Amino acid sequence: MKLAFSTLGVPGLPLPEVLRLATTYGYHGIELRAHSEEPVHTGLDLAQRADVAAEFKAAGVEVLGVAGYARVAAPGPDAPVIEELRRLLDLARDLGAPFVRVFPGGAPEQSREEADATAARRLGTAAEYAADLGVRILLETHDSHRTGADAIRILGLVGHHQVGSLWDVMHTWLGGEQPSETYAALSPTLGYVQVKDIVSAQDTTPVRLGTGVLPLTECVEVLSRHGWDGWLCWEYEKRWYEAAAPLPGLLGPGREHLARLLNESA
Repeated sequence: MKLAFSTLGVPGLPLPEVLRLATTYGYHGIELRAHSEEPVHTGLDLAQRADVAAEFKAAGVEVLGVAGYARVAAPGPDAPVIEELRRLLDLARDLGAPFVRVFPGGAPEQSREEADATAARRLGTAAEYAADLGVRILLETHDSHRTGADAIRILGLVGHHQVGSLWDVMHTWLGGEQPSETYAALSPTLGYVQVKDIVSAQDTTPVRLGTGVLPLTECVEVLSRHGWDGWLCWEYEKRWYEAAAPLPGLLGPGREHLARLLNESA
């Protein structure tokens, strides 16, 4: 498996510094948070996108994915959501990224069936455009659809290879799902896995990998046992927890912990 980290852990850090951290600590890729407060976002012009792609190539680091904030199950008209998806897909294509991350984003006033159908309709519409660009849309286990069982209801309705899943290990655990259950649900559609660690179910402040409560050992063991050979991406949510320790000082120990888990499960 290849290792990456998300720029969510180093909010606003200039790209050369992000790439320096990746090469210094032995990470193979970066998940780019696509937001206007970050160096890389959908507002970049073609020349700027080409410069970003060139910086990654020069550093020998891959762009794992573009982490967007489209909420595909959210109430409201389809057109703005589909347009947001298209902008994210264009950005990923221009950067050479294979994946675009989206959220479910269903609302309490929706029935489960309505939220599922809304998300599937929008993802299905975007799937052909994604196929033309060679980019895959990944629905993250998050918010209204936090377990693998939740996500696969939508993906089953879409039924298109260009739309898959992103396993966020915190949300599936908080949703009461065991790693073996999540893998069974998502394995046919799985794009990559977001790993992290937190203080507790009541306090989701991020901590160094291996020092919190999330079942990382079990997750890696399940993936290894089934021969899955994709990406593990450390999503350290520093952006939302200002008091959390800075990520750069944790990247070395975090990578060592993941490498140890991979060796033990081999």
